[in-house]
Amino acid sequence: MACRLADSSFLLKGPQQKRIHGHRFVSLYPTGTSLLKWEALPQHKTKTQKYVIPLRKGKIVKAVASPITPPLPSDSAERRQELCENYGFRQIGESLPDNITLKNIIDTLPKSVFEIDNMKAWKSVLISATSYALGLFMIAKSPWYLLPLAWAWTGTAVTGFFVIGHDCAHKSFSKNKLLEDIVGTLAFLPLIYPYEPWRFKHDRHHAKTNMLNEDTAWHPVMKKHFDESPFFKKAIVFGYGPIRPIMSISHWLIWHFNLSKFRSNEIGRVKISLACVFAFMAIGWPLIVYKVGLVGWIKFWLMPWLGYHFWMSTFTMVHHTAPHIPFKSSEEWNPAQAQLSGTVHCDYPRWIEILCHDINVHIPHHVSSKIPSYNLRMAHKALQENWGKYMNEASWNWRLMKTILTVCHVYNEERNYISFEEVAPEISEPIRFLRRVMPDYA
Repeated sequence: MACRLADSSFLLKGPQQKRIHGHRFVSLYPTGTSLLKWEALPQHKTKTQKYVIPLRKGKIVKAVASPITPPLPSDSAERRQELCENYGFRQIGESLPDNITLKNIIDTLPKSVFEIDNMKAWKSVLISATSYALGLFMIAKSPWYLLPLAWAWTGTAVTGFFVIGHDCAHKSFSKNKLLEDIVGTLAFLPLIYPYEPWRFKHDRHHAKTNMLNEDTAWHPVMKKHFDESPFFKKAIVFGYGPIRPIMSISHWLIWHFNLSKFRSNEIGRVKISLACVFAFMAIGWPLIVYKVGLVGWIKFWLMPWLGYHFWMSTFTMVHHTAPHIPFKSSEEWNPAQAQLSGTVHCDYPRWIEILCHDINVHIPHHVSSKIPSYNLRMAHKALQENWGKYMNEASWNWRLMKTILTVCHVYNEERNYISFEEVAPEISEPIRFLRRVMPDYA
């Protein structure tokens, strides 16, 4: 039994009948919560304890109902606003009704967003080529203390090559499909990313977005996998914590070079892409070392490549990872909910968006991957007009990143995610370190 005095009332919890100091009380609430109004109780003065209200033994006092403020509904506007502030979001969308299909959403997009424009496509190639060349010039001419800025620019610029190859893989770059495959393969070469293996795996990410186990991009850690070995557990804590912003490197290694991960009808094209990547490494890397030495290879290739992986990791996890966005089993999965409400739009500084060809405008890309990158903003505007209240939006901020890195770890059916600190506190010092040192600005 619990009892407290607040606003001239007693709040009683427990069975319907209560006994306090030999006196009985009857609850009017079937749940066992009773409010006893002070004025309703018979009162007698006492010489020793003026605040005590003795009742005649055996007297039954009926509780007077008084409204209690209920908790906020899980999908109320107030609750969503609270989550926005906690997680660093600008908007957290309402739940999309189950009867809405992905076709319903696509049908609201203007036909013009699907049109391929060769001029715009080659303009994106020009932007990436010139910005990458400028970055290499900056690396060559910068004093040592300005090199981090030059690497940041060049890593962002070379991410633009990835986005061009990304459009080619989705067949939204050119009407000439052979040209698309050639451009896509060449765009991926500086990143030593095999084009066809990535295309096959990425198509599955779109087909199974936020589907537990089947999605080939970021997904929560499964508890049974986490518990496999002590070494594995510690590696995963670091991977989903401090080094998560470059963990796309492990994804690149694990998913794209193992032939056993591909279907038999994919193997031929996979082998061609792998041959191109190995040829670039066998010819390009020695040429770089020959011209500028091993240190030059680190300066001109490795550091921008790490910068690219920072953006690859950051874009991917921000697009689909938040405490309120669920991963669901194949039986419960809903395509419209996963693509529209399970994808996040995030704004970045404009120079980043230009160099990366608006890849951050990601919701329309998941509604239909056939929309070229240069039409994503037009499509996003149409989605806002028709489905805006169901969409998740943010501007990049430290609280957003801190939430992802310190909370979104292990799958939980009720809560979506639970932190490593809750599952394995004894090895979660890297997560506690992030909580201490990361800013909390939104």
